[in-house]
Amino acid sequence: MHVSEGGVEIEVPDARDGASEGTGDDVFYNPTQELNRDVTVAVLRAFSEREPRAESYLDAMAASGIRGVRAAAEGYDVTCADLDADAVELAQHNLDRAGNGGEAVLRNANALMYDSVFDVVDLDPFGTPIPFADPAFANTRDLVCVTATDTAPLCGAHQKSGIRKYGCLPQNTDYHPEMGLRVLLGAMVRTAARYDKAAVPILSHATRHYARAYLELDERATKADELLESTGFVYHCEDCLHREAEYSLVAHPPEECANCGSTRILEAGPIWLGPVSEPEFVDSVRDEVTDDFGTAKRARKLLDTLAVELDTPTHFDQHRLCKLWGRSASKMDEFIDTLRDAGFDATPAHYHGTAFKTDATVAEIREATAALDPEA
Repeated sequence: MHVSEGGVEIEVPDARDGASEGTGDDVFYNPTQELNRDVTVAVLRAFSEREPRAESYLDAMAASGIRGVRAAAEGYDVTCADLDADAVELAQHNLDRAGNGGEAVLRNANALMYDSVFDVVDLDPFGTPIPFADPAFANTRDLVCVTATDTAPLCGAHQKSGIRKYGCLPQNTDYHPEMGLRVLLGAMVRTAARYDKAAVPILSHATRHYARAYLELDERATKADELLESTGFVYHCEDCLHREAEYSLVAHPPEECANCGSTRILEAGPIWLGPVSEPEFVDSVRDEVTDDFGTAKRARKLLDTLAVELDTPTHFDQHRLCKLWGRSASKMDEFIDTLRDAGFDATPAHYHGTAFKTDATVAEIREATAALDPEA
């Protein structure tokens, strides 16, 4: 069958959602990841303006080769790698068919990344990217793009797996998309630092069943040290939902909640507490989204939200708070405007419609929005 995406056409034997339908034993095309790929192409366009020397691109897990074909269409010198001979044959066929150059190779991605140097490396495995992170950060020059689909370990739902894979303690909280994203970023920053490199998050998002991050590399060890100072811990009260963050490589959890006095405090970390995106770069990526993208409307909405999203390490869920307080939930726009009118920063979060970020504490949110309760 033929599929079209972002102005290119490829041949694939099957199209299915790997997350819900399984990966199976054959090569397939995942249509639900089109938003991921559309944003990636926009990032590659924006990054080539920011870093003109970035020319070579590795799709480390090629499958059908759709990422490589689309990168080649943007002028990148593309290499697609896979351990499946059928995937390599299909990817090469699709690269040749598109006519923009590119090579598909039957290689272990780690061996290839240790043997070769690429300007941009794209890791899009099924599950965790951790097994591929060391060679990616050791040898890549400019940009590492990372997808993680193992959201249960990332957000703490499968906590022991998260500890093993990501070298931190994740917690399953009501802000689990943010938790997962920051667990991933923390692991990537620490991995790069082992090679005296700084991996600076320039755009990151959590969408549906995956987390996606784009990390620009800086080869100054002092910059790597600086980034490590932006890792730390989040402490979360299970009773009133108050939370605090501590920038530290060693946890110092409070004995009781500063808001309600509860001793039921969850500790998560070390995770990334710094900025997950650079607003100016996000704006430039948004400008590169074109109408031939199948998810253009969704991509623009996502990027518009990310560009202004408040950079806090957790978010709140309005419905969860209102239920805890015995209130009816108001319209989100009204809720956020009320917080702003009270002098706090507040923005929607990009995960879902009832999530928001603010610099107000739980107590301050409750007081500032009390008048919105029609029964108050």
